[in-house]
Order: sequence, then structure tokens, then C-alpha cells
Amino acid sequence: MGIDSIPERRDGLLVGFEPLRKILELEQKKGYTDSAVIGGLDKFLRNWAGQALEAVASPRLLKRFRQLLGTDYASLSQPQRKEWADRVLSLLAEMESGSGAEAEPPEKVRKSLTRVKTPAVVRSLSPPGASLDSPVTVVKGISSALAAKFARLGVRTVRDLLYFFPHRHLDYSQVKSISQLEEGEEQTIIANVWQAQVTRLGYREGTEAIVGDETGNVRVVWFNQPYLAKKLPTNARIVLSGRVSLFKGRHVFESPEWEFVEDGDLVHTGRLVPVYSLTQGLRPRQVRRLMKEVVDQWAWQVEDFLPPELRKRCNLLELPQAISQAHYPEDEAAKDKARVRLAFDELFLLQLGVMSRKHDWQESQPASAFTIDHALLERFITSLPFQLTAAQQRVLGEIMADLEKPQPMCRLLQGEVGSGKTVVATAALLMAVANGCQGAFMAPTEILAEQHFNTVCELLSRAGYQEEEEPYLRRYAGILSRPLTVALLIGEINQARKQELQQRILEGDIDIVIGTHALIQKGVEFRHMGLAVVDEQHRFGVAQRSALRQKGFKPHMLVMTATPIPRTLALTLYGDLDLSVIDELPPGRQVVKTKWLKPWQRESAYAFLRKQVASGRQAFIICPLIEESEAVNAQAAVVEYERLSQEVFPDLRLGLLHGRLSGEEKDKVMQRFRSGELDILVSTPVVEVGIDVPNATVMLIESADRFGLSQLHQFRGRVGRGQEQSYCMLLAENPSQVGRERLDIIENVQDGFILAEEDLKLRGPGEFFGTRQSGLPDLRMAKLSDIPLLELARSEAIKLFQTDPGLSSPQHRLLARELARVWPEAGEWS
Repeated sequence: MGIDSIPERRDGLLVGFEPLRKILELEQKKGYTDSAVIGGLDKFLRNWAGQALEAVASPRLLKRFRQLLGTDYASLSQPQRKEWADRVLSLLAEMESGSGAEAEPPEKVRKSLTRVKTPAVVRSLSPPGASLDSPVTVVKGISSALAAKFARLGVRTVRDLLYFFPHRHLDYSQVKSISQLEEGEEQTIIANVWQAQVTRLGYREGTEAIVGDETGNVRVVWFNQPYLAKKLPTNARIVLSGRVSLFKGRHVFESPEWEFVEDGDLVHTGRLVPVYSLTQGLRPRQVRRLMKEVVDQWAWQVEDFLPPELRKRCNLLELPQAISQAHYPEDEAAKDKARVRLAFDELFLLQLGVMSRKHDWQESQPASAFTIDHALLERFITSLPFQLTAAQQRVLGEIMADLEKPQPMCRLLQGEVGSGKTVVATAALLMAVANGCQGAFMAPTEILAEQHFNTVCELLSRAGYQEEEEPYLRRYAGILSRPLTVALLIGEINQARKQELQQRILEGDIDIVIGTHALIQKGVEFRHMGLAVVDEQHRFGVAQRSALRQKGFKPHMLVMTATPIPRTLALTLYGDLDLSVIDELPPGRQVVKTKWLKPWQRESAYAFLRKQVASGRQAFIICPLIEESEAVNAQAAVVEYERLSQEVFPDLRLGLLHGRLSGEEKDKVMQRFRSGELDILVSTPVVEVGIDVPNATVMLIESADRFGLSQLHQFRGRVGRGQEQSYCMLLAENPSQVGRERLDIIENVQDGFILAEEDLKLRGPGEFFGTRQSGLPDLRMAKLSDIPLLELARSEAIKLFQTDPGLSSPQHRLLARELARVWPEAGEWS
């Protein structure tokens, strides 16, 4: 700021501003009661401002004064008046220091420039009639073209902007003097511009400036930005933040962020600076500046939907403050407190949503309460070629107890690959049929549906005997007092046969239907569905479960997963389900020997695999996921299959399985592998779910470091299903630090639940689940690995739900409205 921009001085005071300073100091002494001047401060400001402000030549300074003086002082609360007065006095002090008085310490200047504004001080009111749900175009500076770019990031309303949180912050808050600068670190200085000019930097023009403070000068260069030279007048006081490098033995700032001290509110420098996700056509400085204005103007208009007593009990920030601090935090501690509040909101609403869904499922329409036929159950269990483990018996008891209730069962059954979930599910289906209902058993893939069909049929043929066999249909006698019919319904069945089976399902002639989620599509109608078993839930999604209800039934629901999910996480994501865990493997189930091999051990891995095949065994080779695209992965698998069959195992019989094959082609390959016509199955990760080939003893996983622990554990579970010792070999060319940790763990740990906990720590929930849970709200701030916060949110949600399940009391009105917004399908809230 140049000397010519400051009003005339006398005895160290600015003449035009002296009355204002005296009145404010008196107002401070009187405790901000608006009694320092007759007629009140607002009247004084209206009369005084016009003449005094004419003396201010600097447009930036003028803008800041106008902003502050546009405040209606009489309407402010006492703390707001204090804050307003402090800001005006600090602005006067700043004007003095700019005219040669002793400068304030840089850190003090920085703090005054990053202080959070309260709604009273902002006073830049939103456009009339605009609300948080208005389109982003109501924000000054967002045109319809810019709005289209924000829409690509899922940001369409003002509320979306407020919840468009930065994915990280750059720490530019460490203010140094020029003499303290160090090479290679992110640092901030507050300095005067001595000169700025266009210069040639490499092959292009840029800007070079010399800036200085009381401890020295430093050179600053901006590549490809010659226009900056005109923006940086001599004597301007600026804040610079960025990395410092050495050039010919001297410190240089290279393309740092910068802004004028006079702007009064730091956005790009001197603080924790937000880094937002961008898309083509959005620039970092532009988005930061817009977001600062949106947060200052709108965050205070967000109503806090948490009941005050809950907020106090959990020691959480108020919502407007949390939103503001999540974007532009005063410091790390404020940023963390903001994250905790916003993460709590997400988890709390998630809990209330899933609990309401369970309540809705169980209370709104009673299910059929089954009568448990204990003699039938006993006969079925006795017919099994093995004894049930204690865990299977316990889980079976939990399920039977649920089936006897008039509320529909909602149960998640977790169990390792091979722990015997299908046997338990078959017993439950048998009870449904014994009670005159139909059962549906749904799998995520056709391969798996067919495998379940074969398993269930094998179990039933032991309990009774097969009376009839048609394509995709079996009939058994000797189990119930009438024949029991099981059908397989998958995509590859020809249309005429499919329609015939669908007709028989509608007439109630088929008791148990096994298939993919095609079972809940239009065209498949049940006469009376009493139990639905859904396998591999997180592949299946919440939407398919609710589609079952639209069939007009409230069946009992058993969801099974072989993906071990840590208990707290299961309770959060599947809070609408009760939890059963089969936590022991059947006796004799062997440990698969697991070895992480180095790249130079590849040949010995191939030799070992060949030796196993020579002794009559079979092997899987898993190709990595190159990228999310099915097509690219299929192509990579084809190339690898050709290399292996031509160069490595030309004398062996290899098959190929990938996601682009039709259901029929996949089945053909699997059939050949199961029956022993193929020695080695080369596959993309489609093999992860459920495939059962007892003669396979070797699992070789390429680029094993690309998979998560749970997925590696799933692959490993494909072998070791027969009597012979089985092996899992992991190859990784150049694993990262996290990749190495993962391979170390899988090599030494066999327990899927321990692996799942570790996986969650290493990878976070997004990757842990592969694709996002369908039907669940987005989690932006919550980390599912943050167990204490998860448990707090869950216990508070349970407490609230027990006292007011419909959120109908007046103090929960805002919460009900927010829940309806986040969970439109969760029930009637507002």
C-alpha cells in the first residue's frame, strides 16, 4: 500500500479516523451497549463515513471499510459487536503500520486475516427468495456455463456447494520472515513488492518480482504468467505461500500462491488452504475464491438438525461452524473438530436410515410365522454326510427362532468360504416349504446360482430321493408328505422353458427357486414367497432387497456373505439386519499353505504347478484387474492365456474365464474344469465368488499386490476344498509399501475376520467394498475405520430411535427433514 493512499496523519493518528477510534474505544469501555455516542453508532457512521472514506485512495482498503461499515450495529448481539469493533480497530492499526509505524508481527497479521466471519460481519445477504436448495447460479460469479462444470462434479445446489468439501488442505499457515526461509519446504511470508517485471523464463515469458521484509529480500518467479507484473504495484503488501528452491545459491519462490494483505481475508495463502476436486474448465484459485464467498455467505443459514442436548453430550461443533471450518479451518485442531462433527452426522443419519428400514420391513406388514417341524429338521441334519459344527448349530438355532416370529426375519449370515452356510440356508428353505410357502435363493452370478442348485439338490437327495428330473428342475420324494420341487432360473434358459417355469412358480407348483437377481425382475411372480435367501450381499445391493417387497410379500430374509466384515462395520452398513456368524470351519478343513514369491521365483512357481498337475491335481491362475473396464481386463486375460498355453504349458490343457464371456460360455468352461477336462483355469477375478472344485489344489495369483486382503482371502478359499494339501502362491513384480504389508499379512494370517480388520485399516471402506453400497447415502467425511465414532453414532441413533422412532416430536422436526432429504426411500419422515 503506497503512502499516498493514507489520510493525513497527525501525532501518529489518522486525522479522518481519529473520532471513530475514540468512539470505539469508549464503546469497548461501556461493554458494547451502543451508548458511546448520542443517537447510537449507526447514526454516527452514516454521517461520518462519506467524508472520511473519500480520503482513502486504495480501492481494496475502501472495499474492506465499506464491508465493515455496512453493518447494522444496533441489531448485533454483544459478542458480535465486540468482534465487529475489533475488526475495525485492527484495520485502523493496519493502516497505521502501512504508513511507517512499527509493523505487527507477521503471525499476528496472518491470524487477523484468517479469522472466521460471523453472519453479522458478513452481511452480504443472499439474493431475495434464494435458499440452500436454489441452483448454484444464485451465487454471484457462477454463470450457467460454470454451473454445468460444477454439475459434472455432482454439485447442483447451494447446499451441494457447502458439502463440496476439499479432499485435503495445503498447510501455508507457517509464517516466516525472509531470513528464516528454508529450501524445499512449503512456507509463507508477508512482504512488500519492491519491483515486478515481465521477464523471459526458459522459452516463455513470465513474471519476476523482488519482495522484502525487515529481514531481507527474496526473488519470486511465476512461469507463463507475464500478466502478473501489472497486478503487483510497487510497495503493495502481499502474502506469498509456496515452495522455496535454491538458484545460484539464493532462495527463490517458484510460482507461489499470492494475494494482497489489503484484501483482508486470506483465501490462497497464509493459512490451511483447501484443495478441491476439479474438472475441465475449473481452476483452483477460481474455485477457492467462489467457495470462500459461498461459505461466508451461506454456511450460517444451514439449520443444525441435531438436537442440542445430543450435540452437547457428544461434544460436537454446531453445524454452520463445522461446515465453515471444514473448508477454511483456522488451524489443524479446528479442521479435525469439523471432520468429527460432519462424519458423526453421516454415520448417525446412516444408522437412523437403516434402523427405520428394518422397522418398516418388520412392523408395517407381518410375515408368516412358521411352525418349526423339529422332526423334519432332525431327519435333514442326520442325513448329512458330516456333522454340523457348533457354530452352524448355533446359527441354525438363531434362524429358526426368527422364523417362528410374526415379524419378518432380517438376518445377515457371515461365514468363511467353506464354513457351511449353504447347508444352513437349505434347512431354512426346507422349513418354508414345510409351512406351505415358497423359498427363493438368489446368487450374484449364474455360475454361483448353478452351483447352489447342484448343492441343494445333492443335500435333498440324501434326505429323500430324486423322483423326477427335467431341464433346470428336480423333484424329490420322501422328505415331506408330498413331493418337493426345486427349479433353477437363469438367463440362458430358452424363452419357452422360462415361461413354463415362471407359470409353475406362479401356480405354486415349484417350492424352491434358485437363480440370480433375475428372480425379482418383472415376469417372475410367486404364489406365496415365505423366505428369500440372498447370497453375497455386497454384490447384490439394497435395491434388490426392496424389490422383493414390491412382489407383494414380506418374506423372511436371510442374507449370506463370505466376505468377512468387521462387526462394527457390518452393524453400520447392514444395521437393518441382525448378525449371525459361523466362526469355525468344519473339522478336517485344511490350512492352505500361502507363499509370497519374488519375481525371480516365477519359474519355480510354474514348475511346482506342473508337478501338482502331473499328480492329478488342477490349478487356478488369476490375472490382475488392469483397470475398471471389463473389456480391458478380458483382453489382458486373453493375452496372458495365450502366453501360458503357448510358451509355458504347451503340453497341458488350459481354459479361460473372464467377465465378457456369455453365461453359457462361462458355464461350459467351468463344467470342463469341474469334470477334470482342463488342468489349469486362467481367470480374471470373476472366480472370486463361490466356485467349488475340490480337485483344485493350487491358486497362483499374478500381481497379487493389486488386490485387497479380503479378495486375496476369497481367491485362496477356492482351493483346499478336497482332501489334498493345497497351496496359494502370490506373485508381485514391484509392490508398494502398502502392497508389501498386505502380502506379508496374507502369507501369515488365515482368519478372514482378522484380515478384514487389517484390510479396512490399509485401504479404507471405499476400496474395501469395491463399488459403493447401492442404496446407501454417500460418506464424504466419515471413515469406516473410525470405530469409536461409529459406535458413538450407533448408540445415539439407537437411543433416539427407542424414544421417537417416527421422529414426530417437535424437537426432531429438523432431523426428520434432513433424514428425508438424505434417505428419500427410508420411510415417511416429514
